[in-house]
Amino acid sequence: MATAAVARHTHHHHHRGAPWRGRGQGERWRLRRGGIRCSSPAQEFAALAAVFRRRLVVGATTAAAAAVGANFGGVTSFLLGLSPELGRSLRLDVLYPVGGFSRCLDSDNGFEFIYPSSWVGDQTLLYREAKKAELQRSLDPPPLKNGRLSRPRNISEPVAAFGPPGSNGELNVSVIVSPVPQDFSIEAFGGPKDVGEVVLRRIARTRRSPDINATLIDAALREDAENVKYYKLEFRVESPSFRRHNVAVCCAKDGKLYTMNAQAPESAWKAVQEEFFAMADSFSLVNYV
Repeated sequence: MATAAVARHTHHHHHRGAPWRGRGQGERWRLRRGGIRCSSPAQEFAALAAVFRRRLVVGATTAAAAAVGANFGGVTSFLLGLSPELGRSLRLDVLYPVGGFSRCLDSDNGFEFIYPSSWVGDQTLLYREAKKAELQRSLDPPPLKNGRLSRPRNISEPVAAFGPPGSNGELNVSVIVSPVPQDFSIEAFGGPKDVGEVVLRRIARTRRSPDINATLIDAALREDAENVKYYKLEFRVESPSFRRHNVAVCCAKDGKLYTMNAQAPESAWKAVQEEFFAMADSFSLVNYV
């Protein structure tokens, strides 16, 4: 269940009071609003499933093939775990967990990333997206502003967010997509460490409390085949009331700034750091689905 990149991540992504609850992996992100498909119905990926069956279940019995297609008893997830690179290259982790991760694929905003398969979506986002979908289906026209259709939107709201079921939101990953000028360039701020320092200064400046301390731990840069540059930042945010460890990725393309932020209590960092780096390294922009 749920819906579905660093503008005040450590504050907006906290979602204080918004529980992460889920009924199970089978109900994760079936809402189609906004082109988001996170664990969407299997029939939408029949072609990918067919490729998977041809490559990994050649010579299997009909019963075995059926078990793979339906993930009976976790058979599909187990087999995909034997070849996680193949499963992820086919984006089958949108349907079945691969190596302990599921994939969030947002075709409307044009990004994807993997997250722990045991995590569920933010219920607050689910209700918000459902309300937007209902408004769009309404027969009444939206309000006009200066003669144009107007729908208010908070650009600091995540478009995707996941966390462990039943937790308080201290441990989560979320993505924000914000409009920027077409010629906006992150590299104009300098190298990865320069970008990191700019981000941390913004975090400290936008906080209401003067006791916030943000420390950059590491910064790195990678580039994809489309020449999109991804800045990965690891940093710590501390105050008298909390200590959080964050891993964020930011990039810009076609007038949009994408920031993905994963945060955890500092006390939980060692237990989740590998998952955080896997999420960060998987975040990428997509041109088609």
